[in-house]
Amino acid sequence: MSTNADADLTLPSVIPASCLNDGAQVLLLTVIFHPDPSRIGEMARVPDLLDAPPWVLGRRSPDFSRAGNDSAIPLGERDVSRQALALARRGEQLILRRMPGSSRCRIDGSELDGEVEFDRERLRRGVAMLLGHSVVLLLRLVRAVEQAEATPELADLRGSSTFMNELRQRIGRVGSSGLDVLIRGETGTGKELVAAAIHRLSPRGNGPLVSVNMAAIPPGLAAAALFGNARGAFTGATRASQGYFGQAHGGTLFLDEIGDTPAEVQPQLLRALQEREVQAVGGAVSTVDVRVISATDAPIEAQGCDFKAALRHRLGACEINLLPLRAHPEDIGELLLHFLAVRSQELKCPGVLPGPASSALEIASWAELFHSCLRYDWPGNVRELANCASQLVVADAGGRILPDAMRLALRRGAAGGTERQADTRRGRRIREIDEEQFEGALRASVYEVADVARQLGVSRQAVYRRMAESPRHRLAGQVPQAELEQALALHGGNARAAALALKVSPSGLRSRLRDSGLTWF
Repeated sequence: MSTNADADLTLPSVIPASCLNDGAQVLLLTVIFHPDPSRIGEMARVPDLLDAPPWVLGRRSPDFSRAGNDSAIPLGERDVSRQALALARRGEQLILRRMPGSSRCRIDGSELDGEVEFDRERLRRGVAMLLGHSVVLLLRLVRAVEQAEATPELADLRGSSTFMNELRQRIGRVGSSGLDVLIRGETGTGKELVAAAIHRLSPRGNGPLVSVNMAAIPPGLAAAALFGNARGAFTGATRASQGYFGQAHGGTLFLDEIGDTPAEVQPQLLRALQEREVQAVGGAVSTVDVRVISATDAPIEAQGCDFKAALRHRLGACEINLLPLRAHPEDIGELLLHFLAVRSQELKCPGVLPGPASSALEIASWAELFHSCLRYDWPGNVRELANCASQLVVADAGGRILPDAMRLALRRGAAGGTERQADTRRGRRIREIDEEQFEGALRASVYEVADVARQLGVSRQAVYRRMAESPRHRLAGQVPQAELEQALALHGGNARAAALALKVSPSGLRSRLRDSGLTWF
């Protein structure tokens, strides 16, 4: 027998699966806009194109469907050619080619004549496609996950993307765990909605959900606001108060913007979380039965941050990270459609949405709008998208005319948005901003403090201080009860419309109304 090592059999080479369709990642086409709005959010999977003939996209193929629906049908739009685009592989590049004589196609805002190629990184970001004048699609490389229908408890968390499916599954597991939860994500990503869903899915779902904006509590009053106070404990304490922990007894306490908790209150908060005991200012220690969900968009572990490490780790027994909207653009169509429907109903503007009676010109306008929104990076995330829908409904009964400021923002964002991002995230001093600019930011942001801070490039605390120092501005909690009741009555219980009339934050007003006993929606 030969002992020559060269005589050994050569092991076969290990070749990794293709990156374009490898079982872990798939190419998906998502309907962002369609003349039939019920089809927005449907998806079709692009097959593996390795060593395969070109795959044709057009009026009659492929079939699109959504989770929980067995029926799958093609786009079916007459202004889209039967064979509009051909998709093929060239090495690790995806080639997108317009078929000869086919209907027009725009890729990321540019007319396609001939072909264009995309690498893996470009496909991960997503490619916006406008077919004919009526259909907007997103082509994107994503991780494959099991599509699952949203339960009634998760109905507010809309979207069919991989991220939203995984988020709903995680919330379902976390909800029943009983653990304290820390929710992290940029401003406007829906942290309060996630907290409410966790509460509804927990055994405490029938108990109270008390929401607290930690950034809005004056540092000197934070201990009393959280833990309560005895009568006469300090000037103005004319009666005893149980505090937010006491109000949430048997339920859930949601501490929003936890990163803004005053340093002097953090040790008391840590003790409350560890021992489930609170001491009212000037009063006795008491036990509370409460689950704590907190949320922040601040880097609370960053060097120089005064947030205590022990408190951070205690808050994060379970952690949920929310992605920015630009990281799951598949959901933009569904979300925008939802917000348009809600705002048109709230503001009593029927007929805003497209439908069977819409003309070809109206459909083309809607498709242009959704195509522009798909190409924008949405630095304010879902909240900014909701504000966009509000402005669309208010600006035009047809719902398709953008206010000038928003049109400029979308145009700049679609071109890359770097100038706008640099401007909005640059640190500024609040005193550099004149009153006219400050009021304009309030109106443009629908009085949401986080959005105002982002737009002006200042901290939320700076915005709260500016509002507190000016007699022209106020928070939702400062509106007199009689004025609040009158505004709700005038707007039929519509909290958002009442907030806009009162010139206060809609989310802040809803937080106040939750325990008010008033009827609102």
